[in-house]
Amino acid sequence: MALKLRVAGVPEHFNAPWHIAKKKGLFEGAGVDVTWTDYPGGTGAMAKALNEGETDVAVILTEGIVKDIACGGKSKIVGVYVSSPLCWGCHTGAGQSDVQDIKDLDGKVWAVSRMTSGSHLMAVVLAEKMGWDPKTLKYEIVGSLDGAKEALTKGIANGFLWEKFTTKPHVDSGVMRRVGEIPTPWPCFVIAVRNEIIEAHGPKLKAMLEVLGGVCKDFKTDAASPAYVAQEYKLKPEDAAEWFKTVEWSCSTEQPAGVLKQVGTTLTNLGILDSVPEPSTLWAQL
Repeated sequence: MALKLRVAGVPEHFNAPWHIAKKKGLFEGAGVDVTWTDYPGGTGAMAKALNEGETDVAVILTEGIVKDIACGGKSKIVGVYVSSPLCWGCHTGAGQSDVQDIKDLDGKVWAVSRMTSGSHLMAVVLAEKMGWDPKTLKYEIVGSLDGAKEALTKGIANGFLWEKFTTKPHVDSGVMRRVGEIPTPWPCFVIAVRNEIIEAHGPKLKAMLEVLGGVCKDFKTDAASPAYVAQEYKLKPEDAAEWFKTVEWSCSTEQPAGVLKQVGTTLTNLGILDSVPEPSTLWAQL
C-alpha cells in the first residue's frame, strides 16, 4: 500500500519538479502517494504546520527550519532540495518616494509574512550587513506576498524581502519597486519531515527523494524548462530564463554539516538563537 504523504511548499517556480513528478505518477513507483498543498505564507506557516501535524513534509527555507528545530520543532531535515542560494529582492511601495535604496530603510517598518519566517530572518541578516542594530527593527505581519503588496501600497510597511523573480511581475506592473538585493550565503531550500514519519517510513522517504532527484536532473537539462516555468508561474520568458540559469537542484540526502553549522552560527550571532545547534540535532539520515 502506498504511503500517503502531505507535502507543503511555496507556490513558486522552485517547486516545479514536484508537480511534474506528481502529474506523471512517478512518486507512486516509489510507493508514495503525494498530496501537495501550497503555503503562500511561506516558511513560518510551513514550520507551524509541521509542528501541529497538518503536513508531513515541507520544502522549506534552510534558515527558517534550522531556527524552528533548534527551538524545539518536531521535524528534522532529510535532504537538500535547492543547493544554490536564494536571491532576495528588497522592495518598497511604488509610491514611497523617500525609499530609493536599501540604506533608506534604516528605521523603517518591515513587512514580514510572520515572525521567524524567511522574510523576518533575512531582514535581521540584512540589518547586520548594513550595520543597523537588529534589535531596533520594526515589523508589520502581513501573512503573504499579497498582504505585503497591500501594506507597501498603503504605507503601513516600508520594506519587504521576498524572492526577486516571484515578485518581478509586481515590480513590472508598478505595484512594488525593488531597491536592492541580498543573497542567502547557503543553499536555500531543504526538505524537512515530521519526526514520527521519519521513524516509521525512512526507506520510502528516501525512495521519494531519489525519484525527485531524477526529475530535477531531467528538468535542469531540458531546453524547454524555462518556457514551462514562464507559462506555469506567469513570468516573462526572459525572467524565467535568467532565473533558470541561477538555480541548482540537489535532492541530496547526505548531511551538509558545514552548511548547518554556518546557518546555526549566523542565527546565533544575530541573537535569533541562544547557541549554535549541533548538525546531528537538525538532520535525520535516511
